[in-house]
Amino acid sequence: MVRTMKVATRSLDLARRVAARVTDPELPMLTLADLGVLREVDVVGERHVVVDITPTYTGCPAMATMRDDLVRTLGEAGFDRVEVRVVLDPPWSTDWITPQGRAALAAAGIAPPGPAPSHAGPIPLTLSPTARLVRCPCCDSTRTDLVSEFGATACKAIYRCTSCLEPFEHVKAI
Repeated sequence: MVRTMKVATRSLDLARRVAARVTDPELPMLTLADLGVLREVDVVGERHVVVDITPTYTGCPAMATMRDDLVRTLGEAGFDRVEVRVVLDPPWSTDWITPQGRAALAAAGIAPPGPAPSHAGPIPLTLSPTARLVRCPCCDSTRTDLVSEFGATACKAIYRCTSCLEPFEHVKAI
């Protein structure tokens, strides 16, 4: 009985370590764990892993690649069956990005998000631009201008620093 528990614990530890190393396909400097989309990893039986992930937003096209990468990576680690489930509640927030993830974004020249907006009650619909205080990841200046609300992916905007003149992407706070 004790040996079975030790084997199960080792399998669970291995599955969690392996899943935590999988990177985001759109932000490859981040692991799924650092991005905060990796919610749970569990081992059912000896070689069956169940992984829960949450999309950064509804319809995120990277979810299929995340699933495929988790299945491949855990399979390479010796797990025969990998089940990836999508968990929508609670919804993902940029507040779930770890401090290591935020540092990795900045090191890659992408401005990390500030705190996610919090709302009590209904969220009013406005069509005005979102005002953000965005720091340049190159020189740390807050003198930045929005160039485009949409970057290479829907979760990023493009800014330009008026101090060092470098363009950069910014992960939007959600």
